[in-house]
Amino acid sequence: MRSWQAGYCDLLPADYLASLRAEDRAARYDFTHSDLARPHTRVAAVNELIVGFATTMPCQDLALSGSGELCALYVDPDYWGSGFGGALVADARDQMTRRGFRHAVLWLLKGNARGDRFYRKDGWTPDGTRKSEIMWGVEVEDFRYSRPLP
Repeated sequence: MRSWQAGYCDLLPADYLASLRAEDRAARYDFTHSDLARPHTRVAAVNELIVGFATTMPCQDLALSGSGELCALYVDPDYWGSGFGGALVADARDQMTRRGFRHAVLWLLKGNARGDRFYRKDGWTPDGTRKSEIMWGVEVEDFRYSRPLP
């Protein structure tokens, strides 16, 4: 949640960001399943403290059947610039490639300049697709980025 609160402070309502609780979000994750059709999350840790995570799954867009999706990539702000984000996105790409995907997509919140720079450096590019949705009670606009996988 600290990553959201720092990274989205100018993009999402302050009261919404202040209301976020890590416990609420953590309850939505299941790290015990082996179902390849469900989201798969890997974490980065320092001395048993989780400092970041990346979640991948098969793309839910029927027009992109057979593609993977990077659903989430977050690093604690105290560790921004330390290489954890790059390691997590590389691991996410490897995970999707091992699952047989040859193409991947992700959605980036409109106005997220830091995310845009990070993903473009990793070879992701906007593909012109956008969507508006209600996410956790807040209306957001996202842009889809894509890239080939090896």
